[in-house]
Amino acid sequence: TALIVEDEIFVALDLERILTEAGYRVAAIAADRETALAAAEHCEFAFVDVNLRDGPSGPSIARAIARQHGVKVVFVTANPTQIEGAPAVGFVRKPFSERAIRA
Repeated sequence: TALIVEDEIFVALDLERILTEAGYRVAAIAADRETALAAAEHCEFAFVDVNLRDGPSGPSIARAIARQHGVKVVFVTANPTQIEGAPAVGFVRKPFSERAIRA
């Protein structure tokens, strides 16, 4: 089960489509920290943007959901230098391809 943490709705919907077509279930799309933390409990992995509606909160969200729920994080960002020190299994650079998300 996936969590998408992204405030750009068209990007979030594209991620949701890619994941759903690949056979995954998307539990929620969150545009800010509060929504992401509330939705993370039953998720196995999350695609997290760095800069969200409430600022550059992606890295702190990643730390919280990894620590509290064991969620594996993949950052999807145009700013990979901003993820230094945040727990992640990797990152995908925006703009992304469907192939990169599936990998």
